[in-house]
Amino acid sequence: MNPVDAEGREDHPLLHHMVRDIASRGEGELTAVVHEMHGGRRIRIAHIQNANGITWSTAADNIAPAPEKQAPQRAMPTPP
Repeated sequence: MNPVDAEGREDHPLLHHMVRDIASRGEGELTAVVHEMHGGRRIRIAHIQNANGITWSTAADNIAPAPEKQAPQRAMPTPP
């Protein structure tokens, strides 16, 4: 497990990197992973923000590195 500070924020290796939420298939920057108490147990919540500024949360186990986007390939001109 990654280190957790006094406020419950986890030093996650994907923090401030592009990730994919497997549950929703949404992609964005991982802005935080926090440990919260819910129903008497501690759970890890990932907070993600997409390029439009929309933020959502998901279980931290649902995140994975986002696949890198490839630039569209241009067709090579045919020789005369």
